[in-house]
Amino acid sequence: MKISVAMITFNEEKILRKTLESVKDLADEIVIVDSGSTDSTEAIAKEFGARFYTESWKGYGPQRNSAIEKCSGNWILNIDADEEISDKLKIKIEEITRDESNTKEIFKINRLSVCFGKELKHGGWGTSYAIRLFKKGSGKFNDNTVHEAFETNKEIHKIKEDIFHHSYLTMEDYFNRFNRYTTEGAKDYYKKGKKVNVFDIVINPFYKFLRMYIFRLGFLDGVEGFVIASTSSLYSMIKYFKLREMYKNDSYLQENSNSKNR
Repeated sequence: MKISVAMITFNEEKILRKTLESVKDLADEIVIVDSGSTDSTEAIAKEFGARFYTESWKGYGPQRNSAIEKCSGNWILNIDADEEISDKLKIKIEEITRDESNTKEIFKINRLSVCFGKELKHGGWGTSYAIRLFKKGSGKFNDNTVHEAFETNKEIHKIKEDIFHHSYLTMEDYFNRFNRYTTEGAKDYYKKGKKVNVFDIVINPFYKFLRMYIFRLGFLDGVEGFVIASTSSLYSMIKYFKLREMYKNDSYLQENSNSKNR
């Protein structure tokens, strides 16, 4: 059964080669939809024989679907540009896809986060399952701009072998993404009409830190565990504050518009 690797990219030159090295012997084809990279992402992709498409950014869900639609394989391995397939996972995927008697179509795989060069096994970063392997046509991602979800009416099965998720290579890398992700998260909430209050901005981030660092044993990951719990808390606060700003700006524009029409 043919396996297509589907990916979306944007300025991934720092990590892309490691990712493609991990799937090159597994994939019958690699399909990449890029959203306008200005670094060597395209050149690296083509070193591995990837079919490379450039499209304007539509949000994570629609962008993933665009890559999947271009795949010709029976099986889709939909991974991120910063995800590395472990050797044990590679063997497991080959077992599943080569078994002609297999009736299971959708699998979620554990993502073990690697942040600042260290594997994080606690704080919620060591066990994070996401749908990554599925038969083409068994479902699709929703239209969320960020925090997209795979929608299907079929049973979802579990693979315990790891994907190494190289979440953030450096602190600079983290904050380069921080502004974009918090803005997109706030926009998603705004579109859905989600309201924001002081609890979301003040109390929720504090609770998130306690949950990750204390209750989910993030302190066992050393200084990296502390930094990730702290910045995750900050991420929550900034996302909700941006949502608050969107409502305030919307109210201001409406008031201005009403005063002009009087």
